[in-house]
Order: sequence, then C-alpha cells, then structure tokens
Amino acid sequence: MSIRYGARPPEERRNREVEAVQRQIWTQAVTVVFETDAEAIASVLPPPLEPSSAQGATARLRIATVDMGTGLKPFGAGWFGVRCRHGEVEGEYALFMPMTTEQATIGGRETFGEPKKIADVALHLDGGGVAAHIERMGFRIAEVNGLLGDEAPGYERDKIDFYFKLNPNPDGVGLDGDPPFVYCHRHESARAIRRIDGEMKLLEAPLDPLADFPVQRIVSMEYAEIAGTQRGEIVGHVPAEDLLPYVHQRYDDLSVLGAGK
Repeated sequence: MSIRYGARPPEERRNREVEAVQRQIWTQAVTVVFETDAEAIASVLPPPLEPSSAQGATARLRIATVDMGTGLKPFGAGWFGVRCRHGEVEGEYALFMPMTTEQATIGGRETFGEPKKIADVALHLDGGGVAAHIERMGFRIAEVNGLLGDEAPGYERDKIDFYFKLNPNPDGVGLDGDPPFVYCHRHESARAIRRIDGEMKLLEAPLDPLADFPVQRIVSMEYAEIAGTQRGEIVGHVPAEDLLPYVHQRYDDLSVLGAGK
C-alpha cells in the first residue's frame, strides 16, 4: 500500500506554482490605472523601495477571472499596487492580491512572497456592460462598473513587481530572519482590449484600506484578455527591522474589527 504523505522520489517532486506561471494562460481582466497622492505612496513603501522618479504617483487595480485550462472552475484574482522603484529599476509594489481559491493563494505567497489573501473576486460581462468587484471579510473593497467602448490595439510588455518573502518568528516576536527581496519579472500580452466608460470605487474596508489612496485622475480604464508569464529572482535580503513596520500589510490586524489584540 502506498502512503501518499510519504517521501517522494526526485522525479515526482515538482513546483507546480512555478510551472503554472511559466505557461501563457489567457484571462479576462479589468484594469484601472489612476493618479493618486505621492505622499500616500511614499508612506507604504518599505526600504529599499522609493517613489517612482519617472512615471509619477500612480496606482493600479486589476480584477480578473482566470481559467488555468485544467478542467477546474475558473477562479477570481485581483491585484492592487503602486508605482515605485528600486534604485534605477522601475516597477510596482503589490499591497493586495485577493484570490478566490486556496491553491491560488498559498502557492504565490510561499514561492514568490506575493501578498495574497482569500477573497471574493468577480468579473461579469453582460452584453456591452462590465461589472467587477472585490469583497473580503464582510466588506466590499473595490468595484468597477461601466460600458465597453471601442476596441483598442493589443500590446506586449515586460514589467517588474517587487515582493518581500517574509515570515513571522514562531515565538511571536519579529521575523524569522532577514527576508529575501524578490524581483518578479513578468511578460504580459493583451488582446481584445476595450476601453471602459464608467467608474471605479475604492470603498472603506478596515482590513484592506485601498480607499486611503485618493483617486485624483483616471489614467486608463479598460477590459482585455490578458496572458502573462513570470519568473522570480531573489536580488538580496532586507534587514528584518526595516520591514517590521510594514508587516500589517500582509497579515490582518483583527483588532481594527474590535476583535481584541
């Protein structure tokens, strides 16, 4: 009898998270880029990240439906982050990556250090209309509603997302070491792009305060079919004490709900 929790031989050891993100998988997505307050961005960036010196104070929200092509039900995936830089390297720092399934959440957190959390993420198309939202822990966090406009040209681009692969110390004090600083190299293709005539709302949610970023001007709001691949790279380690003031970005502080310490 085979004991499935037993040790596996080398030929059966696979990192399926890495394998999955190296395949090009087309998804449906709504993406909004907007200008926001420069001081708000600066306040959420752990060192060594700094505000962008080239592309201004912008943030990006994405709400998507992902079909991995495995026969399983498609899942919802979200992304919210701000434009920033590491030295001369421009990229984005993700603050919030809501996912609807455990598998999508755990793999990205443990392999790349992505700030993923389980949430309700939904995107609906109805004729020429589009509606998308993110809800978590009883709060609606963000929503996009509007009408699809004319089709725009597709594109391909390369980008970098910055992550910190950190873990709390088992004794409850600090972190278990100096966290790796990760560059996530992404290649993204987009097709069937349609501009959206509508609105985005960032709503008050105590655990996921996206609403702290004022929407000063919408740069772009669009629907598209998007495919991407990614590759993670550890480029260094960051002193744990530098990241301790920002750990709450990744782990919920339930005391804000009146749940005590």
